[in-house]
Amino acid sequence: MGRVTERRRVVRIRGGVAGTRPDTLVAEEPLEIRLNGKPLAITMRTPGDDFALAVGFLVSEGVLASAAEVRAVTYCEGAAEDGSNTYNVVNVQLAPGVPLPDISLERNVYTTSSCGLCGKASLDAVRTATRFTGIAADPVRVSAALLGQLPDRLRAAQKVFDRTGGLHAAGLFTAEGELLDVREDVGRHNAVDKIVGRALQAGRLPLAGGVLLVSGRASFELAQKAVMAGIPVLAAVSAPSSLAVDLALETGLTLIGFLRRPDMNIYAGEERVTL
Repeated sequence: MGRVTERRRVVRIRGGVAGTRPDTLVAEEPLEIRLNGKPLAITMRTPGDDFALAVGFLVSEGVLASAAEVRAVTYCEGAAEDGSNTYNVVNVQLAPGVPLPDISLERNVYTTSSCGLCGKASLDAVRTATRFTGIAADPVRVSAALLGQLPDRLRAAQKVFDRTGGLHAAGLFTAEGELLDVREDVGRHNAVDKIVGRALQAGRLPLAGGVLLVSGRASFELAQKAVMAGIPVLAAVSAPSSLAVDLALETGLTLIGFLRRPDMNIYAGEERVTL
């Protein structure tokens, strides 16, 4: 199985003097996600939590909403030409009676580590209806002062980032600031899928009352993943996209950008943030 980090030789120049040394890099490998044995998507990810990543991805696609809908998640043997297991192909077997979505060439996508939903045929195709419809009515409130503390708490929990400097992170917090889960990955959308997938596996969906914090920007696909998991508050340390704001306004998601203590911009759902 692929490791989270790998060592590579690097030439370092410091003060005009060159020298060689090993450097720690974050691992990036492809993961093919299959649904009932049929290829669905390929994502470039940091190995680890692959089963959670696969089922979390299916939550964001509207296929899954509970652990009871999953019969089994397995690595596919014989994925390599020599018949060995690469641990880079995961099959999700749905439980009996769970509807199988249409898997067509239009839907079959290649997902890079920087773009979670590239390859979708149209904007309408990504506006998947969530099965958790209570997000707009979620009564959670969170203070602006506490929100300002969360980036430092997330950064302190990034174990692999300390060694590589090359990972995004997603953290799930309570409204009181308790860190419930944190995942790291080369793709911020993968980190979110891993958090959502772990919550599904633990029977904790929807994530009502939760605050999702992501490193980097808040793109449309991250806003959609929050909505699909029933998370009422999404915060990012950088900017949101216009479509992310549109989706937040449509669904009742509280969307916060440029979260850097003590400042922030609230783009939607400001009623949930108290001063």
